[in-house]
Amino acid sequence: MIDLRPVGYIIGLLVTTLGAVMLIPMVVDLSQDDPHWFTFLESAIITGAAGGFLALACRSDRRQALSLHQSFVLTSGIWLTVPLFGTLPLMLGAPGLGFTDAYFEAMSGVTTTGATVIVGLDGLPLGANLWRGLLQWLGGLGIVIVAMIFLPIMKVGGMQFFRSEGFDTLGKILPRAMDISSALIRIYLGLTIACAAAYALLGLRPFDAVMHALTTVSTGGFSSYDASFGGLPESAAIAGSVFMILASLPFIRYVQLAQGQGGPILRDVQVRAFLRWTAYAVTALVAYRMLRHDLPLVPVLRETAFNVISIFTGTGFGLGDVTTWGHMALVMLVMLGLIGGCSSSTVCSIKVFRWLILLGAIQAQIRRLHSPHRVQPVRLDGRVVEEDVISSVMAFFTLFMVTFGVLIVALSLTGLGSQTAITAAWTAIANVGPAWGPEVSATGAMDRFPTAAKWVMILGMFLGRLELLSVFVLLMPRFWRG
Repeated sequence: MIDLRPVGYIIGLLVTTLGAVMLIPMVVDLSQDDPHWFTFLESAIITGAAGGFLALACRSDRRQALSLHQSFVLTSGIWLTVPLFGTLPLMLGAPGLGFTDAYFEAMSGVTTTGATVIVGLDGLPLGANLWRGLLQWLGGLGIVIVAMIFLPIMKVGGMQFFRSEGFDTLGKILPRAMDISSALIRIYLGLTIACAAAYALLGLRPFDAVMHALTTVSTGGFSSYDASFGGLPESAAIAGSVFMILASLPFIRYVQLAQGQGGPILRDVQVRAFLRWTAYAVTALVAYRMLRHDLPLVPVLRETAFNVISIFTGTGFGLGDVTTWGHMALVMLVMLGLIGGCSSSTVCSIKVFRWLILLGAIQAQIRRLHSPHRVQPVRLDGRVVEEDVISSVMAFFTLFMVTFGVLIVALSLTGLGSQTAITAAWTAIANVGPAWGPEVSATGAMDRFPTAAKWVMILGMFLGRLELLSVFVLLMPRFWRG
């Protein structure tokens, strides 16, 4: 049997930390003389006490590294437990959501999806909006750490290809986790501060600058306005585009850059492919929109580039109404959302490196048809991709598409129309944020979805954020027998 005490101890510490973080929006509401501050104090006490009791109950004097089985349980346990306690401020105070809506909002935050069920964001207390931003910021930081430490050693979806870059943590997860986490936290915090400063310099009020910095660097997409970036100065879209791209690059490259190694980020095949594909998509959609409508170039370029980057990175901010662009444009945006950014970043979806391996494997297979006796290795970033990595990527890709299809069917059975069901499944499994269809509110909120549809999306967000395989393995009886 698996010893779950170390897992419970870590989750308990994280929940206690979450309770402490609740004091930040409490202070913000206090400074505004908003009575909503008491909600955060109450939630912080409940959360801190629950986390503290769990940590004490699972504490052990023996320090030991997490096993592979414990690592799988830990990653899923964190992304189920943190949203559970994250619901408290949303239920006990403004906006006063029920449990389903509150858990949907918190799960969307922690998984950095950005889908919302709240209408009237402009009128929420500052603390409530800040809490939504903090959930995304913590979720983005958490997934970077998981992608750097856990997924490579768990061989999830080909992530073992990056084991050497993840400091080879196999067999010594906890001791090395502190070193890796501290480096990543410094980089992540530095990017957030730089982003907030850029927003402030471009005219955003201090709260909006901080709120949108939290959700930009985490590629989460929550906004304090129903109109998203449409409620901000036009210049904010420029800074948003830059920092969404920066947050989508491998964070290991930033660690190397901080150590004086600038070459790896310039040579990284993922980075080059991501930037190249982004440029192609922006160019194609700008040309398509200019041909369909007689529009001025500069506004079209700014709006198109921002929305393409937002969808490609899985952030989900909006600027203008993309549904007016035409069906081909929407199909292209959906395809971009299914690509995602680079591995070991805050982004989600399938990710660039898997697409590169998939395309490389297809090319190698075509070459083998022409020269069946010739060795045709698949290479990525100058390294030969091992067969187990290729198999893992193929398995992930297949499972992703099958799960995507199952989610579409499940959402259709709840009563959603076909367009809404497809885009809602897409936004959940790829953790993108927006959905389009008649059941979606004018502000983009999903408050009118049936309760069953919201729970299907919650499941999709959870599975997509943890890359499917790390969750599905828990359903195997053999896993629990060790």
